[in-house]
Amino acid sequence: MKRLLALCVGLIMGASVQAEVLEQTLSLPDNLGTAVLYRAAASDELKPAVIVVHEWWGLNDYAKSRARMLAEAGYTALALNMYDEGEVSDHPENAKLFMQKALANPKQMNARVDTAMLVLRQQRGVNNNAIYAIGYCFGGAVVLQQARRGVNLAGVASFHGSLGTETPAQKGVIKAKVLVANGAADPFVPAEQVTGLVQEMAAAEVDLQLMNFANVTHGFSNPGATAKGQKYNMPLAYDAAADKASWQALLDMLGREQAN
Repeated sequence: MKRLLALCVGLIMGASVQAEVLEQTLSLPDNLGTAVLYRAAASDELKPAVIVVHEWWGLNDYAKSRARMLAEAGYTALALNMYDEGEVSDHPENAKLFMQKALANPKQMNARVDTAMLVLRQQRGVNNNAIYAIGYCFGGAVVLQQARRGVNLAGVASFHGSLGTETPAQKGVIKAKVLVANGAADPFVPAEQVTGLVQEMAAAEVDLQLMNFANVTHGFSNPGATAKGQKYNMPLAYDAAADKASWQALLDMLGREQAN
């Protein structure tokens, strides 16, 4: 524990303050890669904290922008890099390879999330009983699996993430509330996955909030999705209404936690 504390604090690689948000790049111990911490102005009030897991493109500016938005809303957020070498690409073939490599090592993915939780609990102003995890695309699947394995998270939120699993939730295992924001026209998430998730969570008696947006496809929360979809002939498109509604649902979930 002392070693982890020293490493997480001592290996800060850079810091800058902008719009009352502190940004710190951290090197995690045990060769677990990097993460970027975002904190709002110091406050004595204990608030939830959030792990942010990126799309299959890697820990790019978009994923970091979501963590910054959470800090601007008053929460501490950690943008976690799930790739060994911190790979980032705009090309889907590269992104697919990065994702497959990460998924092939679930033990390491779990270790990254566990370490991220510990890092957040060490931060000033964080309610240690209110750690959340959110993810986009690949990251959405990651945070759902963390909930399924019974990690002590207060809640998880998946945005246009894969919903299927070979290890469905078991009653009494999931501790987290679950928010899923999905595009009903997303070919990467067929209707049977959505139905399966609802049945899975009901059987496990999980608090599930499902937002299934009609005529909305993959990547709807990312303003850059439409351009990428056109460039690579992929079913990607930004949808401002779905983005706004799903983000507000996340803020509402965090707000309810803070009010309790």
